[in-house]
Amino acid sequence: MQEFIELVGCIHIHSTYSDGTGTVPEIACIAREVGLNFIMMTDHNNLRAVANGEEKWYGTVLAIIGYEINDIDDTNHYLAFGLSEEVDRNLPAPEYVRQVKKNGGFGIIAHPDEKRNHLVEHPPYPWTAWESNDYQGIEIWNQMSEWMEGLTPWNKVWRFVNPRRSIVAPNGLTLKRWDDVSQSRKVVGIGGIDAHAHQHKMLGGLLKVTVFHYKVQFQTVRTHLLLPKTFQPGIAVSSAKQMIYDALLNCRVFVSNYFNGEARGFFFGAKNKNEQVTLGDELKLDQSTSLRVNLPAFAEVRWIRNGEVVRQESGQELQFSISQPGLYRVEIFRKKRAWIYSNHIRIVGAS
Repeated sequence: MQEFIELVGCIHIHSTYSDGTGTVPEIACIAREVGLNFIMMTDHNNLRAVANGEEKWYGTVLAIIGYEINDIDDTNHYLAFGLSEEVDRNLPAPEYVRQVKKNGGFGIIAHPDEKRNHLVEHPPYPWTAWESNDYQGIEIWNQMSEWMEGLTPWNKVWRFVNPRRSIVAPNGLTLKRWDDVSQSRKVVGIGGIDAHAHQHKMLGGLLKVTVFHYKVQFQTVRTHLLLPKTFQPGIAVSSAKQMIYDALLNCRVFVSNYFNGEARGFFFGAKNKNEQVTLGDELKLDQSTSLRVNLPAFAEVRWIRNGEVVRQESGQELQFSISQPGLYRVEIFRKKRAWIYSNHIRIVGAS
């Protein structure tokens, strides 16, 4: 099995180039303070940060500039990366997804099953263009969406005071969609934070309170990537970006909630009598095929095959012998709270 290094970062972040309150350099500085390796910026409908030379290394943190597209109804939000210029935002969603791919970029569906039950002034922005097959990823866990979806008139203060504690688990429907589409092709599952650091006016505007500082959100839902050992901080931005994009497109990814524990060092792999593979890979089934999980701490492991739980147990280093082909992943829980979600390993039958 190829050896990898692990990078940890946050995806889906807004700056002053759209509706965020921090500049790209300020946000990158905060990311460095909390130990991230990369951030992926996604301001609404513009790539101005690229034109202004802000896609670069900030010390040990790489800031990658993508952007978030939406249709004229402000639905079908799409995180696009790898582009040098914006596509026409007046196109219907399936068409701008196709254009991103045609122009050499790739995209991730944002908060696909977002709902709002108690915030009329903040409507949901779900994905409805499921007829498109040109997307490359799905945001399986969105920190801000989960926080807002859980708001009620009675718990607003508690959730405001406890922003990280109120994040529990990804949306089950989104996970099902991801499992289903991944049966036929690779679709990466990522975590997003949808960070804005919004300022809320109180006392008639005399007091401004920031809802979710960037630093707070950087310590919630994170995306972990497995990259070649040749990756080093400070290498050419073009090379670093390509390695990160390759990891995403090849599903060498897992998602964690940092509030439930540091997830660095997590391993999910599979082996048969001839080889061993890891996240995003494919392996032929034989009589010795097994899955293995190594965790940074004792936790509950749910082994998932084709979207269904096939085994559940607790431990820190676990192995599961399997006899059926399928699309396998794991979900890890600590203290009944979701902690780590792996991408898939495909086990294929002998030809």
